[in-house]
Amino acid sequence: MSDAGAANGALVDVRDVEKVFHRGSEEIHVLRGVNLQVPSGEFLALMGPSGSGKSTLLNLIGGLDHPTRGTVSIAGERVDQLSDRRLAAWRARHVGFVFQLYNLIPVLTAERNVELPLLLTHLSKAERRKHVETALEAVGLQHRAQHYPRQLSGGEQQRVGIARGIVTDPTLLLCDEPTGDLDRKAGDEILGLLSALSREHGKTIIMVTHDPHASARAARTVYLNKGELTREPKD
Repeated sequence: MSDAGAANGALVDVRDVEKVFHRGSEEIHVLRGVNLQVPSGEFLALMGPSGSGKSTLLNLIGGLDHPTRGTVSIAGERVDQLSDRRLAAWRARHVGFVFQLYNLIPVLTAERNVELPLLLTHLSKAERRKHVETALEAVGLQHRAQHYPRQLSGGEQQRVGIARGIVTDPTLLLCDEPTGDLDRKAGDEILGLLSALSREHGKTIIMVTHDPHASARAARTVYLNKGELTREPKD
């Protein structure tokens, strides 16, 4: 690794990133000169009001979009320079996603939902099964492997979503409002699970949230307001 991100020890290195969308002739500046470094194994919360650019920044870090200007490096690799084809392969190897709405396929069991990212790999069926068992065990749902989403509570469905996110042993786990559709008890269980994945398994986690209760469970919180990153919330 030879870039600045690798040199400063950051797993995630976002430098001078801007993102501009166009609506007709109008330019909409969503991110403005964002700099963010996240070391390996950190559980980071990203907070800010609606429209502040949180999900946009998460998408850039996860390789779902390209910045208008600036650089995004993950583990020393400039993902902003990758072609769409190479980016898809990079995401499959390095990034797990967890969403607010669990995005489980209703006709597949928990086990099969978790296996989906592995279908893009060269693992054998037996190897995929082992990875799925490990991921479900990590989220405490190995006993629900044959259940369908409709047979699971909201918290259990989100645990399946997290198992799907970690089944490839990704470099980075990106969570977009992972507790936003859950009650407080189930949400606390999910936050405890994310904390344990970072603390006990060394997972690097970036979580977008608007909930101070959720962000308090992270090791560090940064704030976005009108596309600019700050250390403290702005009124």
